[in-house]
Amino acid sequence: MNERFAAILDALEGWSRAAKLGAVLITMFLLGVVDYLTGSEISFAFFYLIPVSFVAWFIGHRWVVFFSISSSVVWWGANFLAGETFSHPLIPWWNTGTRLGFFIVVGLLLARLRQLLEKEREISRTDFLTGALNRRAFYDLSTRELQRARRYRHPFTLAYIDLDNFKQVNDRFGHREGDQLLKVVAQNLAASLRSTDVVARLGGDEFAVLLTETGVASAEATLPKLREGLLAEMARFGWPVTFSIGVLVCEAPPSSVEEMIRRADDLMYSVKAAGKNAIHYDRVSAQQEARPGISIAQPQGADR
Repeated sequence: MNERFAAILDALEGWSRAAKLGAVLITMFLLGVVDYLTGSEISFAFFYLIPVSFVAWFIGHRWVVFFSISSSVVWWGANFLAGETFSHPLIPWWNTGTRLGFFIVVGLLLARLRQLLEKEREISRTDFLTGALNRRAFYDLSTRELQRARRYRHPFTLAYIDLDNFKQVNDRFGHREGDQLLKVVAQNLAASLRSTDVVARLGGDEFAVLLTETGVASAEATLPKLREGLLAEMARFGWPVTFSIGVLVCEAPPSSVEEMIRRADDLMYSVKAAGKNAIHYDRVSAQQEARPGISIAQPQGADR
């Protein structure tokens, strides 16, 4: 049941703003019609919270006041047309005002709750030091990409990146300098990639990059440039750090995210064993044929 409800919420999130606004307007109109047809003796005021709540949750707090006023006006109009009478002419204005205030308060509280939940969700998915995604978020997004690849047969690429000689930076310059280095790496990776790509810190000095819609040719064009940019940043700060990168190109979806990460990790360790500071590639094809590793740049560096 929870999964079905979550699927409905995800589907609504995918609607365009115009579609969401249209749904709200149609709902308000239908509520007004039903309110009018049932007469003034049956109150439908509570149900006008439906469009207001929808706006607060899916569109944002800036629209709450507008649709709260609109809902109040529709409610008032339906009851007026239904022939509702009052003992004093100010009573309908008082009723409309109290309902308006109620709609606004509930709507703004819901919008604020949504903001807090989104902020908490973002914090839970973000590495506190670098601002990149954390391991949990990376697994979630990789799972979605794997499912998408199975459905649409689109390729994607995983790059597993390890920082060579990072321990030397901590030992020589201190952990504060090491933290700054990790931040620079994360920022450089994010700035060098597309908005659809994913950058995550998996722990320690290891990063992962998920490149969507990326096959062998694109991976071989992108990853060397990415590594060159990182090396340039290290040279600019005077840090003796290089990068060992294992790249798994998934032309066909692997069996699981764990298998995908394990293979990319093994490729990275093969770079370490061969002397560091290079890139090794492999691929998952429909026949599960492995492509021989390709090293780019000359290996250098000390122990990990």
